[in-house]
Amino acid sequence: MASVIEAGWTYLITHFSDFQLACVGSFILHELVFFLSGLPFIYIERAGWLRKYKIQAKNNSSEAQEKCITRLLFYHFCVNLPVMLASYPVFRFMGMRSSLPLPKVMSTQILFYFIVEDFIFYWGHRILHTKWLYKHIHSVHHEYATPFGLTSEYAHPAEILFLGFATIFGPAITGPHLITLWLWMVVRVLETVEAHCGYHFPWSPSNFLPLYGGSDFHDYHHRLIYTKSGNYSSTFVYMDWIFGTDHGYRKLKALKTEEEVAEFKEN
Repeated sequence: MASVIEAGWTYLITHFSDFQLACVGSFILHELVFFLSGLPFIYIERAGWLRKYKIQAKNNSSEAQEKCITRLLFYHFCVNLPVMLASYPVFRFMGMRSSLPLPKVMSTQILFYFIVEDFIFYWGHRILHTKWLYKHIHSVHHEYATPFGLTSEYAHPAEILFLGFATIFGPAITGPHLITLWLWMVVRVLETVEAHCGYHFPWSPSNFLPLYGGSDFHDYHHRLIYTKSGNYSSTFVYMDWIFGTDHGYRKLKALKTEEEVAEFKEN
């Protein structure tokens, strides 16, 4: 397997420049992972499949879903791609490389990126829920009170830059190998799509990973008004736990558990 990956990577670095791989390659990879993981949830919702796992009963209209896709394409080409192009010199300056050999251990760096991203994202997201910033910027993301996978990146351009900083800061200061950066991007995209998918499955990561937020945690954030939502965390929820901003969510979960226990006893 390692030899196959190395052979594929050798082909890439032989036929494309570092700039092409880091900018255009990253953009193409992002679009593929994002839309291939997010689009199925639109069709699942429209078809009414897996309804017992849907967190909210309400569905989004076809028009709302199409509006989301159209805006996303515009934002991706007019905001995300220029940011990738502009940030390339910074990554190169910090030591990013694409040459062989490939890194043998990437998990430590990825874990570090999660920790950094969770901290910055929490405070940035919490600030966006102040009155003025919510009204003029963050309310765009909350147009979808019933989120679906693709709404994860539906946001005001200023928010894309503001919270996107949290995602790229860790890699920017460490100068990783490009394949590590790509792995981080793939994992992060899959995580945020899952958090906005609107479904909580038996195989959802939050059922197995301690402190992982996931769809149920973030769906609660979307369906409450901005001053009372809480649940500001990105991937792992320890920041909300430390600062008590998940109190309402935990109270709701406790009530549901009590109701389930009572119903079980009655039966």
